[in-house]
Amino acid sequence: MALPDDTLLAEIERTAMELAQLAGAEIVTAVGGLMSVRYKTGASEDALRDPVSEVDHRVEVLIRAGLADKFPTHDIIGEELDQRGNDDEFIWAVDPIDGTTNFVNGFPMFAATIGVLHRGKPIAGAVWCATSHAIRAGVYHARVGGGLHFDGQPVVRAANPDVRRRLAGVPRAVALEGPWDARKTGSAAIECALAAAGPLHVVRFDNVNLWDVAGGVALILAAGGRVCVREDGAWVDLTAFTVRPEAPDLRNWRRAMIAGNPEAVAAMCAAGA
Repeated sequence: MALPDDTLLAEIERTAMELAQLAGAEIVTAVGGLMSVRYKTGASEDALRDPVSEVDHRVEVLIRAGLADKFPTHDIIGEELDQRGNDDEFIWAVDPIDGTTNFVNGFPMFAATIGVLHRGKPIAGAVWCATSHAIRAGVYHARVGGGLHFDGQPVVRAANPDVRRRLAGVPRAVALEGPWDARKTGSAAIECALAAAGPLHVVRFDNVNLWDVAGGVALILAAGGRVCVREDGAWVDLTAFTVRPEAPDLRNWRRAMIAGNPEAVAAMCAAGA
């Protein structure tokens, strides 16, 4: 399957980065202020999961408006809104705030993530993170063949050989078999970005949505990492996001995933994690 030419890829990456920067600016403006919050799963105390703030909605509207200006026919799958484009060759997967529970509580581990697919294959991504390997907010971005960048500068990964135990992002922070210490941030997008940049060696998710990881997968692959998903009881390399007969719309894509350093991914897959 032929990829878009590099001129178009560069324009897509630039647009994704600019939209992620706008999203980040909107999020930062809202931090610390009072905002309305609702819950997708109901109002009872034991069902208060998946919060959505007014800022989630506002940021997605902002991203959609920018995308409509640059690529008006491209399809878009957003977490909060179900408005679609008519060109399914290109799909933009958007989560305006990944880690909303962290965000509404003022815990600074959240992200705005944008991933671009070409016939299901991740070709570009931009993830604004509230924190980063540079100890500041900024945008990780990449395109196929372009390498990983942070705010326009190449990211150079340099692992300290004296560090014998590396960090693994996991669904539940429990002791792991192997040379990893577990970390749980509450944001799949920020974990993918940190796995691409290096602070996290590997990340694992039980069942993750397309919009949570499409941007981060593009970053990890651009940085030379590996991504595997669980299919029919086995771990297989992800080359493209695909649908199943029972869920023919990519909006309904959900899989278990392991991603990051290729050797660490292979070890975690082999361990049956």
